Amino acid sequence: MSGRGISVGGLATFNMQHGFPEALVRGFRSGFLQDTDYHHLTQCETLEDIKMNLQETDFGQMLSNDATITPALIESRALSKLVTEFYYLRAQAVEPLATFLDYITYEYMIENVMLLLRGTLSGRNVNELIAQCHPLGMFKESTMRNIPSFEASPRGYAELYETVLVDTPVGPYFQKYLDQRVTRVGAASEVRNILEDVQIEIIKNSLLKLYFEDFYSFCEEIGGETFVVMGELLRARADRMAINVTLNSFGTTLNDATMRDTVRKNLYPSIGELYPAGTELLSKVDEDSKLVQALSSYSSYRTMFDKFLNSSAEEFSIDDEFYKHEVKLYELAYDTQMHFGVFYSYIKLKEQEIRNLVWISECILQRRKDQINHFIPLFSSSSEWRCETTRKTSALH
Repeated sequence: MSGRGISVGGLATFNMQHGFPEALVRGFRSGFLQDTDYHHLTQCETLEDIKMNLQETDFGQMLSNDATITPALIESRALSKLVTEFYYLRAQAVEPLATFLDYITYEYMIENVMLLLRGTLSGRNVNELIAQCHPLGMFKESTMRNIPSFEASPRGYAELYETVLVDTPVGPYFQKYLDQRVTRVGAASEVRNILEDVQIEIIKNSLLKLYFEDFYSFCEEIGGETFVVMGELLRARADRMAINVTLNSFGTTLNDATMRDTVRKNLYPSIGELYPAGTELLSKVDEDSKLVQALSSYSSYRTMFDKFLNSSAEEFSIDDEFYKHEVKLYELAYDTQMHFGVFYSYIKLKEQEIRNLVWISECILQRRKDQINHFIPLFSSSSEWRCETTRKTSALH
């Protein structure tokens, strides 16, 4: 990955290089849906009402040419708007911000490649697979079509290897993963054996682990406020990944005694608040109560998992709790100046906003208005963590 070792500038020089794109992304904050917007959206009776209300927000006329509105269409149009904004920021960026923004897309590229590989093994239509890929992780069309269309022959496997592992920006992660799996990748058939013998989700988590570690290292080399902010954000993402790998392994072969301390442990990122003591504890966990016990020393997760243990699946979603925790960190990234973390935070907060829109739209479509307020507002004075902070401040006075 290029761009390493380049200074972002200090207090006196940061704005010379990165002032304009940072001003843009901070200006984009005003486009987030506000509490009043969410109030109006939750009062809607049909998706046509959603369309009309969105016209009064930063989303504007994005649905104006669509006769039939669906939650999937709203998601697609909102994602397209986000992609346009992202690539406008990317066009204004110089190094090392340009490489930093590229790093943001690598996560989506990994997701897309794994989606295409999964489709390859199940024989799904390539056009259907490409339509499901995340727009921030797209490759050129020829690459997208080659990934799921290799022939079941030694030559076909060689082409798959060359296309997926060499011709994409995330190729180094695939190469490193394969190097860890086999001492030397010789015959292309060995690659095929790896793809068939190992579950796709294990491969995906292995690649994401390598990605988070590499991105963290890149931010560490940039240093300064960027590493302070991004270090915290990436450590939180790494912790979430380690916990989810453990949680999702229950009831699978990964939870077998021999697999917990080998394959599953190797999926934990070597960064995060949990690393190394916490991840060592996680590698021994084989059930929910032991997971809660392993996390009891970490205040960020103790309360979350106490609720998890004492609530039903209908009452409590661990994914939503992680989203709330991360939204807090992303919002706080806007409180400091002259760093790259605000770009990462903007993308992630926009994704949460899109999830909110889809949730509200689905509740309206399915006539579940009793569930419609179960979304996570952004930059809201009524958000749980801001209210909690206000209560603690008031108690001190």
